[in-house]
Amino acid sequence: MKMRKKADLPTKICPVCNRPFAWRKKWERDWENVVYCSDACRAASKRGQVQAGA
Repeated sequence: MKMRKKADLPTKICPVCNRPFAWRKKWERDWENVVYCSDACRAASKRGQVQAGA
């Protein structure tokens, strides 16, 4: 597989921090189900707390 530039990777917006995050190799098989940019955002959503963005 050819290398892709980071700008060419698919991105999503995290519903907790509202920041964009890019596709990662570890999410390759499950990209459709990835919702949060990090474990911290996933935990914050389950607690019902919203993190301050940036």
